[in-house]
Amino acid sequence: MIKEALSVAIRASLQAGSAIIDIYESADDLEIQKKDDDSPLTRADRAAHEVISDILIGASSSITPHLLSEEGRDIPYEERKNWEYFWLVDPLDGTKEFINRNGEFTVNIALIRKDRPVLGVVYVPVKQTLYYAAEGIGAYRFGNSGKVKSETVIREKVKSEEFSIDEILSYSEKLSVLSKHSTAHSSPITSHSITIIASRSHMNDETMKFVDDMKKKYKHVVLVSAGSSLKLCMVAEGSADIYPRLGPTMEWDTAAAHAVVQYAGARIVTYPEEKPLAYNKMNLLNPFFVVSGKEIN
Repeated sequence: MIKEALSVAIRASLQAGSAIIDIYESADDLEIQKKDDDSPLTRADRAAHEVISDILIGASSSITPHLLSEEGRDIPYEERKNWEYFWLVDPLDGTKEFINRNGEFTVNIALIRKDRPVLGVVYVPVKQTLYYAAEGIGAYRFGNSGKVKSETVIREKVKSEEFSIDEILSYSEKLSVLSKHSTAHSSPITSHSITIIASRSHMNDETMKFVDDMKKKYKHVVLVSAGSSLKLCMVAEGSADIYPRLGPTMEWDTAAAHAVVQYAGARIVTYPEEKPLAYNKMNLLNPFFVVSGKEIN
């Protein structure tokens, strides 16, 4: 079942990414609205949600009929608390990045079993880079390998359902924070240096204090910024060592990248309690958390 679910999620993410890019590249007016929490909602969010919902629900008979999405209807806890499996989706994570046209936005699809992600797909439409992971399979990155023609062929096959997971795996790079070869752009991992990644749009006093504390422990601290779930994926691929998220996020913001992180061997825990980050809670708001790809002294 997990390979079938991964195939469906990858296809949904790429097709949603295409719908987003069509709007991103052609629309002068992104039709920005405000959600209840005053965050922006665009036509691209809604278009991606429709694409993903159609594909995931169309495959529901053999995977799960349940779907919880940022752009979907509110589902009462009493209805969802007994779900064994469900899809958890953020059709467009990083709406502010989309509006600012900096390319740092993602499509996020996770499969949750009870309270933890067992599968996650994070697609970066502008870079055509796909991060994906699943239980029993591991964590991988597809795209920007230099084999442009082959990757283009596979993307088209994915969109038309004419591909196998084994085929995309053969063109993907396995992610492992335990391996010094996890990425060609990995930061140096030493006891004296650390690379911290933080939110481009949500830097706050708590995060700056965390950075200052790290500066007291490490001789060399590099602080970089990025948007959306890319930050978690950068820890998973080794281009950042730690991501402190000491501000509000929702479960759909983190679930897909959480799977990539955990199956790449990185760690994601609540802060400061250091408990597992859980899903399908009564309140879908995440607590503060820290993602780390190295042991923090």
